[in-house]
Amino acid sequence: MTVSLIRVDDRIIHGLITTRWAKERPCDGIIAVNDKAATNPILKSAYKSAGEDQGKKTFIWTMTHFNDVKDKVLNSKTRYFLITKNPQDMKHILVDLDFVPSDQKELIVGPGNDRPGAIKLGSNQSFTQEEGDAFEAISQKGYKVHFALLPDKQLGYWDKFKGKFGY
Repeated sequence: MTVSLIRVDDRIIHGLITTRWAKERPCDGIIAVNDKAATNPILKSAYKSAGEDQGKKTFIWTMTHFNDVKDKVLNSKTRYFLITKNPQDMKHILVDLDFVPSDQKELIVGPGNDRPGAIKLGSNQSFTQEEGDAFEAISQKGYKVHFALLPDKQLGYWDKFKGKFGY
């Protein structure tokens, strides 16, 4: 297994990722795919530190770079968390690029900020219609979309919420 967790989290990498989720799903490294973070030296450094401070090899990549090296990720013996900041980027990876992350068939969705036009699913989990469309596409690809801030703080699966987005 090379990908032990697939996650969408608007904070990308933070303490709960490197401590709580790492206890549930063992990992040696973290791959965050976000164009803005990967091209901003301050953001990139902050995210790398958040992972590496917990002993996790941490990469912050653009989508283009991820696409270039995705086969190396799958062939690696290292167990990675694959994280994007938003559902659209994860949809691009899983659906558009047809990346199959080892035997992982569950996408864990973390925080989504309250914003104008966002549909509130639960505490600190609000998503726009465009994000809902991405969840539906990921679901149609055969993944279970699971809304869970923490392993013990779960809202439920996409099927429970998709009606709020017109599905």
